[in-house]
Amino acid sequence: MIIGVSKEITNSEYRVGILPVGVEMLTEQGHRVLVEKDAGKGSGVSDEEYQDSGAQILASASQVYAQSEAIVKIKEPLPSEYSFFKARQIVFTFFHFSANRQLTEAMLKQKIIALAYETLEIENGELPCLTPMSEVAGRMAVHEGAKYLEEPMKGRGILLGGVPGVAPAEVVILGAGVVGSNACRMAAGLGANVTVLDVSLNRLRFLEEIMPSNVHTLMSNPHTIRDSILKADLVISSVLKRGARAPCLVDRALVSQMKSGAVVVDVAIDQGGSFETSRPTTHENPTYLVDGVVHYCVPNMPGAVARTSTYALTNATLPYVLQLANLGFERCMKESYALRRALNMIGGRLVIREVAEAFGMPHEEY
Repeated sequence: MIIGVSKEITNSEYRVGILPVGVEMLTEQGHRVLVEKDAGKGSGVSDEEYQDSGAQILASASQVYAQSEAIVKIKEPLPSEYSFFKARQIVFTFFHFSANRQLTEAMLKQKIIALAYETLEIENGELPCLTPMSEVAGRMAVHEGAKYLEEPMKGRGILLGGVPGVAPAEVVILGAGVVGSNACRMAAGLGANVTVLDVSLNRLRFLEEIMPSNVHTLMSNPHTIRDSILKADLVISSVLKRGARAPCLVDRALVSQMKSGAVVVDVAIDQGGSFETSRPTTHENPTYLVDGVVHYCVPNMPGAVARTSTYALTNATLPYVLQLANLGFERCMKESYALRRALNMIGGRLVIREVAEAFGMPHEEY
Protein backbone atom coordinates (compact mmCIF):
# COMPACT_ATOMS: atom_id res chain seq x y z
CA MET A 1 0.00 0.00 0.00
CA ILE A 2 1.10 3.58 -0.63
CA ILE A 3 0.60 5.68 2.51
CA GLY A 4 0.75 9.48 2.43
CA VAL A 5 1.54 11.86 5.28
CA SER A 6 0.78 15.53 4.67
CA LYS A 7 1.78 18.58 6.68
CA GLU A 8 -1.01 19.79 8.97
CA ILE A 9 -2.36 23.25 8.10
CA THR A 10 -4.79 23.84 10.96
CA ASN A 11 -3.86 26.98 12.90
CA SER A 12 -0.95 26.26 15.29
CA GLU A 13 -1.06 22.53 14.59
CA TYR A 14 2.41 21.01 14.86
CA ARG A 15 1.66 17.28 15.14
CA VAL A 16 2.33 14.77 12.38
CA GLY A 17 0.55 11.53 11.49
CA ILE A 18 3.49 9.11 11.35
CA LEU A 19 6.94 9.13 12.94
CA PRO A 20 10.12 7.67 11.37
CA VAL A 21 9.69 4.45 13.36
CA GLY A 22 6.31 3.98 11.66
CA VAL A 23 7.88 4.61 8.25
CA GLU A 24 10.55 2.02 8.98
CA MET A 25 8.02 -0.61 10.06
CA LEU A 26 5.81 0.02 7.03
CA THR A 27 8.62 -0.01 4.47
CA GLU A 28 10.13 -3.16 5.99
CA GLN A 29 6.80 -4.87 5.24
CA GLY A 30 6.84 -3.76 1.61
CA HIS A 31 4.78 -0.58 1.72
CA ARG A 32 5.68 2.89 0.40
CA VAL A 33 5.43 6.01 2.54
CA LEU A 34 5.22 9.48 0.99
CA VAL A 35 5.83 12.41 3.33
CA GLU A 36 5.27 16.07 2.51
CA LYS A 37 8.32 18.28 2.96
CA ASP A 38 8.60 19.62 6.55
CA ALA A 39 5.58 17.60 7.72
CA GLY A 40 7.39 16.57 10.90
CA LYS A 41 9.20 19.83 11.60
CA GLY A 42 6.77 20.98 14.30
CA SER A 43 7.25 17.70 16.17
CA GLY A 44 11.02 17.90 15.94
CA VAL A 45 11.36 15.38 13.09
CA SER A 46 13.46 16.31 10.05
CA ASP A 47 12.95 15.24 6.44
CA GLU A 48 16.33 13.50 6.66
CA GLU A 49 15.07 11.31 9.50
CA TYR A 50 12.09 10.27 7.40
CA GLN A 51 14.32 9.56 4.41
CA ASP A 52 16.73 7.52 6.53
CA SER A 53 13.74 5.41 7.64
CA GLY A 54 12.67 4.76 4.04
CA ALA A 55 10.19 7.54 3.23
CA GLN A 56 10.08 9.52 0.01
CA ILE A 57 9.81 13.28 0.54
CA LEU A 58 7.47 15.16 -1.80
CA ALA A 59 7.31 18.92 -2.28
CA SER A 60 3.57 19.47 -1.82
CA ALA A 61 0.43 18.06 -0.24
CA SER A 62 -1.23 17.74 -3.65
CA GLN A 63 1.55 15.39 -4.77
CA VAL A 64 1.18 13.29 -1.63
CA TYR A 65 -2.59 12.97 -2.02
CA ALA A 66 -2.43 12.25 -5.75
CA GLN A 67 -0.09 9.28 -5.33
CA SER A 68 -1.40 7.75 -2.08
CA GLU A 69 -3.94 5.00 -1.50
CA ALA A 70 -4.25 5.95 2.17
CA ILE A 71 -3.70 9.25 3.97
CA VAL A 72 -2.72 9.36 7.64
CA LYS A 73 -3.41 12.76 9.21
CA ILE A 74 -4.03 14.36 12.57
CA LYS A 75 -6.75 16.99 12.14
CA GLU A 76 -9.91 17.07 10.07
CA PRO A 77 -9.39 18.38 6.51
CA LEU A 78 -9.81 22.09 5.85
CA PRO A 79 -11.64 23.47 2.77
CA SER A 80 -8.36 24.10 0.94
CA GLU A 81 -7.65 20.35 1.16
CA TYR A 82 -11.05 19.03 0.07
CA SER A 83 -10.21 18.82 -3.64
CA PHE A 84 -7.11 16.70 -2.97
CA PHE A 85 -9.13 13.65 -1.98
CA LYS A 86 -10.01 10.83 -4.37
CA ALA A 87 -12.90 8.39 -4.38
CA ARG A 88 -12.16 5.26 -2.30
CA GLN A 89 -9.04 6.86 -0.82
CA ILE A 90 -8.63 5.79 2.82
CA VAL A 91 -8.29 8.77 5.17
CA PHE A 92 -7.38 7.99 8.77
CA THR A 93 -7.55 11.04 11.06
CA PHE A 94 -9.63 12.94 13.60
CA PHE A 95 -12.79 14.00 11.75
CA HIS A 96 -15.32 15.09 14.41
CA PHE A 97 -17.98 15.11 11.69
CA SER A 98 -20.92 15.74 14.03
CA ALA A 99 -19.63 19.25 14.77
CA ASN A 100 -19.12 20.23 11.11
CA ARG A 101 -21.81 19.76 8.48
CA GLN A 102 -19.72 21.43 5.74
CA LEU A 103 -16.90 18.92 6.26
CA THR A 104 -19.34 16.02 6.36
CA GLU A 105 -20.99 16.99 3.08
CA ALA A 106 -17.63 17.69 1.41
CA MET A 107 -16.16 14.30 2.33
CA LEU A 108 -19.34 12.53 1.22
CA LYS A 109 -19.02 14.33 -2.12
CA GLN A 110 -15.39 13.19 -2.47
CA LYS A 111 -16.50 9.60 -1.72
CA ILE A 112 -13.55 8.85 0.54
CA ILE A 113 -13.29 6.00 3.02
CA ALA A 114 -13.30 7.96 6.29
CA LEU A 115 -11.81 6.23 9.31
CA ALA A 116 -12.02 8.43 12.40
CA TYR A 117 -9.65 8.13 15.33
CA GLU A 118 -12.35 9.38 17.71
CA THR A 119 -14.80 6.56 16.91
CA LEU A 120 -12.29 3.69 16.74
CA GLU A 121 -13.46 1.49 19.58
CA ILE A 122 -12.36 -1.83 21.02
CA GLU A 123 -14.65 -4.50 22.41
CA ASN A 124 -14.66 -3.21 26.00
CA GLY A 125 -15.83 0.25 24.88
CA GLU A 126 -12.46 2.00 25.13
CA LEU A 127 -11.44 4.52 22.46
CA PRO A 128 -7.70 3.82 22.16
CA CYS A 129 -6.85 6.49 19.56
CA LEU A 130 -8.80 9.19 21.38
CA THR A 131 -7.48 8.32 24.83
CA PRO A 132 -3.90 9.68 24.55
CA MET A 133 -5.10 13.05 23.26
CA SER A 134 -7.75 13.15 25.98
CA GLU A 135 -5.00 12.58 28.53
CA VAL A 136 -3.02 15.48 27.10
CA ALA A 137 -6.06 17.77 26.83
CA GLY A 138 -7.20 17.00 30.37
CA ARG A 139 -3.83 17.94 31.81
CA MET A 140 -3.49 21.00 29.59
CA ALA A 141 -6.96 22.20 30.56
CA VAL A 142 -5.79 22.84 34.11
CA HIS A 143 -2.64 24.63 32.95
CA GLU A 144 -4.62 26.88 30.63
CA GLY A 145 -7.38 27.46 33.16
CA ALA A 146 -4.87 28.48 35.81
CA LYS A 147 -3.19 30.89 33.40
CA TYR A 148 -6.43 32.56 32.31
CA LEU A 149 -7.56 33.00 35.90
CA GLU A 150 -4.78 35.59 36.15
CA GLU A 151 -5.89 39.23 36.20
CA PRO A 152 -3.96 40.28 33.04
CA MET A 153 -5.80 37.51 31.19
CA LYS A 154 -9.19 38.98 32.26
CA GLY A 155 -9.59 36.30 34.91
CA ARG A 156 -10.53 36.63 38.58
CA GLY A 157 -6.94 37.04 39.72
CA ILE A 158 -6.97 33.80 41.68
CA LEU A 159 -4.08 31.39 42.28
CA LEU A 160 -5.45 27.91 41.68
CA GLY A 161 -4.06 26.39 44.87
CA GLY A 162 -4.31 29.46 47.09
CA VAL A 163 -1.76 30.02 49.88
CA PRO A 164 -1.89 29.54 53.67
CA GLY A 165 -4.68 31.74 54.97
CA VAL A 166 -6.29 32.21 51.53
CA ALA A 167 -8.80 29.76 50.04
CA PRO A 168 -7.91 27.90 46.84
CA ALA A 169 -9.90 28.19 43.61
CA GLU A 170 -13.10 26.27 43.08
CA VAL A 171 -12.64 23.98 40.06
CA VAL A 172 -15.65 22.20 38.54
CA ILE A 173 -15.14 19.38 36.03
CA LEU A 174 -18.06 18.18 33.92
CA GLY A 175 -17.43 14.55 32.99
CA ALA A 176 -15.26 12.00 34.76
CA GLY A 177 -13.87 10.16 31.74
CA VAL A 178 -10.29 10.30 30.50
CA VAL A 179 -10.19 14.10 30.10
CA GLY A 180 -12.02 14.69 33.36
CA SER A 181 -9.97 12.31 35.47
CA ASN A 182 -6.70 13.74 34.16
CA ALA A 183 -7.90 17.29 34.79
CA CYS A 184 -9.06 16.24 38.24
CA ARG A 185 -5.65 14.82 39.11
CA MET A 186 -3.82 17.93 37.92
CA ALA A 187 -6.13 20.42 39.63
CA ALA A 188 -6.09 18.47 42.88
CA GLY A 189 -2.30 18.25 42.76
CA LEU A 190 -2.10 22.04 42.51
CA GLY A 191 -4.23 22.34 45.64
CA ALA A 192 -7.54 23.49 44.17
CA ASN A 193 -10.89 22.51 45.64
CA VAL A 194 -12.22 20.20 42.93
CA THR A 195 -15.75 19.02 42.19
CA VAL A 196 -16.24 16.46 39.44
CA LEU A 197 -19.66 15.56 38.03
CA ASP A 198 -20.69 12.53 36.00
CA VAL A 199 -23.78 10.44 35.24
CA SER A 200 -22.02 7.18 36.18
CA LEU A 201 -22.04 6.35 39.87
CA ASN A 202 -19.49 3.61 39.31
CA ARG A 203 -17.08 6.11 37.76
CA LEU A 204 -17.62 8.53 40.63
CA ARG A 205 -17.01 5.76 43.17
CA PHE A 206 -13.75 4.93 41.41
CA LEU A 207 -12.56 8.54 41.53
CA GLU A 208 -13.63 8.84 45.17
CA GLU A 209 -11.30 5.94 45.96
CA ILE A 210 -8.23 7.12 44.06
CA MET A 211 -8.33 10.92 44.35
CA PRO A 212 -7.12 13.00 47.32
CA SER A 213 -9.43 14.56 49.88
CA ASN A 214 -9.72 17.88 48.03
CA VAL A 215 -11.71 16.13 45.25
CA HIS A 216 -15.47 15.82 45.68
CA THR A 217 -17.85 13.88 43.45
CA LEU A 218 -21.41 14.74 42.47
CA MET A 219 -24.01 12.95 40.40
CA SER A 220 -24.57 15.07 37.30
CA ASN A 221 -28.06 16.48 36.81
CA PRO A 222 -29.44 19.95 35.97
CA HIS A 223 -29.55 20.99 39.64
CA THR A 224 -26.01 19.90 40.59
CA ILE A 225 -24.61 21.36 37.37
CA ARG A 226 -26.27 24.71 38.06
CA ASP A 227 -25.16 24.88 41.71
CA SER A 228 -21.60 23.88 40.84
CA ILE A 229 -21.26 26.29 37.91
CA LEU A 230 -22.39 29.26 40.02
CA LYS A 231 -19.69 28.67 42.65
CA ALA A 232 -16.91 27.86 40.15
CA ASP A 233 -13.81 29.89 39.42
CA LEU A 234 -12.76 27.43 36.69
CA VAL A 235 -15.03 25.04 34.77
CA ILE A 236 -13.57 22.29 32.59
CA SER A 237 -16.05 20.56 30.31
CA SER A 238 -15.07 17.10 29.12
CA VAL A 239 -18.37 15.43 28.24
CA LEU A 240 -18.14 12.91 25.39
CA LYS A 241 -20.62 10.82 23.43
CA ARG A 242 -18.79 8.67 20.89
CA GLY A 243 -19.23 10.12 17.42
CA ALA A 244 -22.07 12.43 18.48
CA ARG A 245 -22.31 16.14 19.03
CA ALA A 246 -21.50 17.10 22.63
CA PRO A 247 -24.61 17.77 24.73
CA CYS A 248 -25.19 21.40 25.70
CA LEU A 249 -25.11 21.39 29.50
CA VAL A 250 -24.78 25.10 30.25
CA ASP A 251 -27.00 27.69 28.57
CA ARG A 252 -26.38 31.38 28.03
CA ALA A 253 -28.58 32.36 30.97
CA LEU A 254 -26.47 30.33 33.39
CA VAL A 255 -23.23 31.72 31.97
CA SER A 256 -24.53 35.24 32.63
CA GLN A 257 -24.89 34.34 36.32
CA MET A 258 -21.35 32.97 36.74
CA LYS A 259 -18.70 34.85 38.69
CA SER A 260 -17.12 37.71 36.75
CA GLY A 261 -13.68 36.60 35.59
CA ALA A 262 -14.47 32.89 35.91
CA VAL A 263 -12.85 30.72 33.25
CA VAL A 264 -14.43 28.04 31.04
CA VAL A 265 -12.18 25.52 29.29
CA ASP A 266 -14.48 23.63 26.91
CA VAL A 267 -12.49 20.55 25.89
CA ALA A 268 -15.66 19.24 24.24
CA ILE A 269 -15.42 21.96 21.57
CA ASP A 270 -14.10 19.38 19.08
CA GLN A 271 -17.59 17.88 19.13
CA GLY A 272 -19.44 21.20 19.28
CA GLY A 273 -18.92 22.19 22.90
CA SER A 274 -20.93 21.81 26.11
CA PHE A 275 -21.61 25.51 26.71
CA GLU A 276 -24.15 27.36 24.59
CA THR A 277 -21.67 30.24 24.48
CA SER A 278 -18.74 28.13 23.21
CA ARG A 279 -17.27 28.62 19.74
CA PRO A 280 -13.95 27.35 18.35
CA THR A 281 -10.86 29.49 18.91
CA THR A 282 -7.19 29.08 18.02
CA HIS A 283 -3.89 28.93 19.86
CA GLU A 284 -3.12 32.37 18.44
CA ASN A 285 -6.37 33.84 19.82
CA PRO A 286 -7.51 31.29 22.38
CA THR A 287 -10.04 33.21 24.47
CA TYR A 288 -12.99 35.58 24.36
CA LEU A 289 -15.39 37.03 26.94
CA VAL A 290 -19.11 36.43 27.30
CA ASP A 291 -20.80 38.28 30.16
CA GLY A 292 -17.41 38.67 31.84
CA VAL A 293 -16.63 34.94 31.67
CA VAL A 294 -13.40 33.93 29.93
CA HIS A 295 -13.95 31.16 27.34
CA TYR A 296 -11.01 29.02 26.20
CA CYS A 297 -12.26 26.83 23.32
CA VAL A 298 -9.27 25.63 21.28
CA PRO A 299 -10.20 22.43 19.36
CA ASN A 300 -6.62 21.23 18.90
CA MET A 301 -5.26 21.79 22.39
CA PRO A 302 -2.69 18.94 22.19
CA GLY A 303 -1.20 20.52 19.05
CA ALA A 304 0.56 23.07 21.26
CA VAL A 305 2.67 20.32 22.86
CA ALA A 306 3.34 18.49 19.62
CA ARG A 307 6.45 16.61 20.67
CA THR A 308 4.54 14.94 23.48
CA SER A 309 1.28 14.60 21.57
CA THR A 310 2.68 13.15 18.35
CA TYR A 311 4.49 10.38 20.19
CA ALA A 312 1.47 9.68 22.40
CA LEU A 313 -0.95 9.55 19.47
CA THR A 314 1.19 7.54 17.07
CA ASN A 315 1.84 4.96 19.80
CA ALA A 316 -1.90 4.28 19.57
CA THR A 317 -2.53 4.71 15.84
CA LEU A 318 0.47 2.93 14.31
CA PRO A 319 -0.77 -0.64 15.01
CA TYR A 320 -3.98 0.16 13.09
CA VAL A 321 -2.08 1.79 10.22
CA LEU A 322 0.02 -1.36 9.94
CA GLN A 323 -3.10 -3.52 10.04
CA LEU A 324 -4.73 -1.50 7.26
CA ALA A 325 -1.62 -1.62 5.10
CA ASN A 326 -0.97 -5.33 5.59
CA LEU A 327 -4.53 -6.66 5.35
CA GLY A 328 -6.20 -4.06 3.15
CA PHE A 329 -9.46 -2.26 3.83
CA GLU A 330 -11.96 -5.00 2.96
CA ARG A 331 -10.28 -7.65 5.08
CA CYS A 332 -9.89 -5.22 7.99
CA MET A 333 -13.61 -4.55 7.93
CA LYS A 334 -14.22 -8.28 8.30
CA GLU A 335 -11.55 -9.05 10.88
CA SER A 336 -11.05 -5.88 12.96
CA TYR A 337 -13.87 -4.77 15.24
CA ALA A 338 -11.94 -1.60 16.11
CA LEU A 339 -11.40 -0.43 12.53
CA ARG A 340 -14.97 -1.28 11.61
CA ARG A 341 -16.09 1.03 14.42
CA ALA A 342 -13.75 3.71 13.05
CA LEU A 343 -15.54 3.70 9.69
CA ASN A 344 -17.72 6.81 9.30
CA MET A 345 -18.32 6.95 5.55
CA ILE A 346 -17.55 5.06 2.37
CA GLY A 347 -18.36 5.79 -1.26
CA GLY A 348 -20.51 8.83 -0.49
CA ARG A 349 -22.56 7.01 2.19
CA LEU A 350 -22.67 7.77 5.91
CA VAL A 351 -22.35 4.58 7.93
CA ILE A 352 -22.32 6.07 11.45
CA ARG A 353 -25.66 6.73 13.09
CA GLU A 354 -24.53 9.47 15.47
CA VAL A 355 -23.32 11.78 12.69
CA ALA A 356 -26.43 11.13 10.59
CA GLU A 357 -28.64 12.03 13.56
CA ALA A 358 -26.70 15.26 14.19
CA PHE A 359 -27.68 16.56 10.74
CA GLY A 360 -30.84 14.64 9.92
CA MET A 361 -29.04 12.76 7.15
CA PRO A 362 -29.67 9.19 6.02
CA HIS A 363 -27.19 6.50 6.97
CA GLU A 364 -26.62 2.85 6.13
CA GLU A 365 -25.20 0.06 8.26
CA TYR A 366 -21.96 -1.32 6.88
